[in-house]
Amino acid sequence: MKHLTTRMLAIIVALLASLSMMLAIVSLPHLAYAVGADDGSAQGADQSVAPTPVSGPVPNIIVTNFTYGGDSVAAGAKFDLNFTFQNMGQVAVANMVVTVDGGESFAIAGGTNTFYFDALWAGYSLSQTVPMQALASAKSGAQPVTVSFRYEYLDSGARSSNQSDVKIAVPISQPDRFEVGDPVPSDQIVAGQETTVTLEYVNKGKGDIANVEATMEGEGFDATMKTQYVGNVASGATGSIGYAFTPTASGELNATLKVSYEDSDGQSKTKEFPVKLSVADAAPMDDPGRVDSDMNQNASQGLPWWVWAAAAAVAAAVIVGIVLLVRRHRKKKAKSEIDEEWDDWADGKLDTQSGGDIASGKTVGDAADSTTANNATASGDATSTSAISPSTDATPTTVIEPVNAAAEPNQIVPDDSGQSDGSVQTV
Repeated sequence: MKHLTTRMLAIIVALLASLSMMLAIVSLPHLAYAVGADDGSAQGADQSVAPTPVSGPVPNIIVTNFTYGGDSVAAGAKFDLNFTFQNMGQVAVANMVVTVDGGESFAIAGGTNTFYFDALWAGYSLSQTVPMQALASAKSGAQPVTVSFRYEYLDSGARSSNQSDVKIAVPISQPDRFEVGDPVPSDQIVAGQETTVTLEYVNKGKGDIANVEATMEGEGFDATMKTQYVGNVASGATGSIGYAFTPTASGELNATLKVSYEDSDGQSKTKEFPVKLSVADAAPMDDPGRVDSDMNQNASQGLPWWVWAAAAAVAAAVIVGIVLLVRRHRKKKAKSEIDEEWDDWADGKLDTQSGGDIASGKTVGDAADSTTANNATASGDATSTSAISPSTDATPTTVIEPVNAAAEPNQIVPDDSGQSDGSVQTV
């Protein structure tokens, strides 16, 4: 029984070995031969042509995973690009060269962008890290990085080469440099009157800002438009946001201005600015005279007493000066009128007597001589009369009376014959 068991085990081992050899033979690759015959029948071994091998599968290399250190890469920042690639084909590849191209948005931050690998078996994978930097001028958003693979492989015993390019996307974010200044209210804020609060802004970033809105939150005011929509702000653009509102009551008004927008990466952001405003009462619509009197009273209450005393002294001096000037002017005017009356009277008297002398045959010169003589007599003795004793050939003279009519001197009146008889007549 023991010999039977040993013999059975030997037979089983032999059968298993035979089966293994058969499976190995079946799994070996077989060559395909092109068979041809002129008469359509199979040719013999002596008439067969050289066999032509059939091409096998081409290996395929892909990038299965990559990382760049976060959600996005800031423009101008350095980062490490790590990627994993795998041979998805059925045959091994050899002499592989991997090249990384950052395009217009990335650059190699030290080292090289080309890497060499001896072989990569079917189904296996490798990883590579490349130090890179995002350019400051790069646009925000996903930017491409190209990874190229060049390799060789055996195709039915013959060596062949192939190349494949794989693009991966790395997002770039421009820094948020949208700046909004502090709120600037109006100079005077009055209850019941519309006023505005202004905010200046500038976009210093490389990317555009979208959907800019301003909202004022709080109590104690009314606004026609709750939200001021500004829109998009291009890179380098400036402007201002004016929020219009109307305070409902006087006092202190506390509110918050909120400016919301979307940055170049599409992320929503909000800036808040608390404001504290002093609201004045509206001016009452009363009697203008009363308002003016109140203003004058307030102005007078604000001045010291010595100012008013000095003003009163100056006013008194001005009044006295004006009175003196008026009196002086009146005296000069009265004297001028007396002189004018004297001149008029003297001229009239002279004209009358001159006319009589001319009618009597006397000349104006004679009348003047007689006037001079009478004046001299009057000055010598006002109570006596002067006798004129002309000769027979002398021409009678005429005495002109003085201006004082109350005490007129004697006047010599000629007779009709034109000659004086030497007597004196009193008029």
